[in-house]
Amino acid sequence: MARKNGASMDVIIMGPPGVGKGTQATDLAAHMGVPHIATGDLFRDAARRGTLLGRKAQGYMERGELVPDELTIALLLDRLKQRDAASGALLDGFPRTVPQAEALDEALAERGGRLVGVALNLIAPREVLVNRLAGRWLCRQCQAPYHEVFSPPKAAGKCDRCAGELYQRPDDQRETIERRLDVFLEQTAPVVDYYRGKGVLVEVNGDQAIEAVQRDLRKAVDDVPAAGRPPS
Repeated sequence: MARKNGASMDVIIMGPPGVGKGTQATDLAAHMGVPHIATGDLFRDAARRGTLLGRKAQGYMERGELVPDELTIALLLDRLKQRDAASGALLDGFPRTVPQAEALDEALAERGGRLVGVALNLIAPREVLVNRLAGRWLCRQCQAPYHEVFSPPKAAGKCDRCAGELYQRPDDQRETIERRLDVFLEQTAPVVDYYRGKGVLVEVNGDQAIEAVQRDLRKAVDDVPAAGRPPS
């Protein structure tokens, strides 16, 4: 998304598990006319293209290690050089820590004045997030997805397609979800505060209809100056 002075502007989208960030990010990137760049996809794409950076990242992933911040930022900047990201991008899954956010700001500034123009933070009550995630079930045979509230099966415990048994993945069980949320909030709270301090944070209520969330996210991006973007 281009700023008025012609420079590029990048947008960050954040949010806890269960808030619907994946669905919203796809819609928002299409609305902005920029690529949706998720960290996992970034690593896989670079590895598929066989770039030097991609091969380095693949080595870490194959060893089950986290890709270092320096390499992640280098991969991100390499991706932002591609033509479809010339006027901006929607960044999803990065930064996750304050040092990553600071390094990203510094790296973008060195690349001709690009900046994070707005950091979108999708929020919802904890119990809503837990209920959304804990309600997910899968068919053991055909892997068809169900949800206790939003898309329940016609017969309890049985798949509508193949009558297979429904089961719940360990990471969708309530106790595991509680731990996942604790870890996420502990890691990302400082990042949220960092962008709030920069004056570019916009919090959007994720506990409403999908269309309403879409509308609020689009408005936040379209009204970037009102969201606290640094003056051009």
